[in-house]
Amino acid sequence: MFEINTRGQVGIGTLIVFIAMVIVAAIAAGVLINTAGLLQTQAEATGQETQEQVSDRLQVQSATGNVTEEFGDPVVDTINVTVTKAPGAGEIKLRNVTYEFVTDDTVETGQLGVDNSGVYIITSETRDNTITSQSDRYEVEFYINVSTNDDDFNVLDSGLDGGDSVTLTLTTASGASTVEELRVPESLVDRSVVSL
Repeated sequence: MFEINTRGQVGIGTLIVFIAMVIVAAIAAGVLINTAGLLQTQAEATGQETQEQVSDRLQVQSATGNVTEEFGDPVVDTINVTVTKAPGAGEIKLRNVTYEFVTDDTVETGQLGVDNSGVYIITSETRDNTITSQSDRYEVEFYINVSTNDDDFNVLDSGLDGGDSVTLTLTTASGASTVEELRVPESLVDRSVVSL
């Protein structure tokens, strides 16, 4: 009536199926845990980059212009911009900052500390060109060359006239931008330095 061999085979089969289910479940759990860890790492990196893009930007403290004579007329030939890091920003390397300089006649772009064919030369009296503290102040100097059209010829003027405006955009390595509108005073007569 009772066959011992048959009962043993059924038990072994059930045990094998159970072990297989446990192994599959363990593999699936491992894949889920690994995927969850990868997604968490990516989310943290994205959050960090987003925070840097918002907060790691420069702040312009002041801007002045040096006035010289150009063909008998006073013009601003150099703009000095004093910058620091914005509140909440991390360390900012000035050599990784790009700029865009827009006037009524020209648009110039470049990287701070890199000589772009002599059009704009940026200098900074710093130890390593890195802003580490909110109290750090760095001076960035722009030499102005503006290309204008005169009787169908391009003329290179070394300066900005009274009433001209300049839009300066400074973008850090993380992508955070600072836009400053600088306006030259209407009258530059008998002045050597003006506030912009």
